[in-house]
Parts: sequence; C-alpha cells; structure tokens
Amino acid sequence: MFLRIPKGVNGIWVDNAYINEELDINEQKYPLKVKNLINKNKWNGLYFGGVAFKYQKRVNDTIMATKIACQYIDVVTTSGIGTGLAADPEKIKIMSLIVKKYDKKLGIASGITFNNVEDYKSVTYFLVATGISKDFHTFNPVLVKKLSDKINKLKQIQEGSE
Repeated sequence: MFLRIPKGVNGIWVDNAYINEELDINEQKYPLKVKNLINKNKWNGLYFGGVAFKYQKRVNDTIMATKIACQYIDVVTTSGIGTGLAADPEKIKIMSLIVKKYDKKLGIASGITFNNVEDYKSVTYFLVATGISKDFHTFNPVLVKKLSDKINKLKQIQEGSE
C-alpha cells in the first residue's frame, strides 16, 4: 500500500500499525519500514495507525505503545475492545496527553455516538460507522447530523478556550 499511494490521497488508515511496546524504539521493523517508504515517496498525507486497537495483539503498556507510535504515526488511532464499543475514557485521556507532547493527533475508531462524543473531547479525529448507521450498509442521516453538530459544538468550545 505504501509503495503506491496515488496522488491526491491525503490520508491512510491501518487497523494495525504493528507497534510493539515490548521492543525498543529502533526494533520496530514494520513501523520503521512504513516510515521509510512514506519519506522515500515524499508523501505528505496523514498516516492513521491502529494502536491498542480492537482485535489486535493486546497492549499491556498503553503509555509506552503510544510513545513509540508517536515516532512513526501522524494520527495514533485507537478503539474500544470491539466494533461499536466505546473506548475507555481513561485510556483516551492518557493517550491524548502523550500524543500532545509529541505534537501528534489522536483518532478513535469505535463506539462513538452523539450521546458519548463529549467523553472524548481530546480526540482530534473520529472514524465512525456503527454509531451513525441505520444498518451495516446505510448511514442514518439524522444520526450523522446529530454527531456532526455535537462535534462542531465541541470544537467551537475548545477553540474558544485556547
């Protein structure tokens, strides 16, 4: 995928960025390979990489995994334990503090709805499907609008407090 990124693609997301918090920063073979390919191809889009992500290898040290990920990924993207299941707000709070120190962004890809998005104010990117869907193939326009409105309201509040 990273060998042939078409012109105009401004973001790529992978569920598993293969960050291993049990290995040294310089032993992260796949993340280093991806970073080198991105640099070689001079691609300047955003790389969304799954860290402490649903259905991947369990992460025992979220802090270390996030610190390592910040060396390789533009948007550290995490999730709850399964599709449609919200992430632990404490996990998000911890990861948010770390990505901010590294001048990176945090994304979340699971369990976001207009009812709980306020619990994730520190998240920059929301990758949402289940929480705004009528069924597996169809978005619910009312839910899309409600979530969009809530995110925009949160964004305005944050911008006003900066």
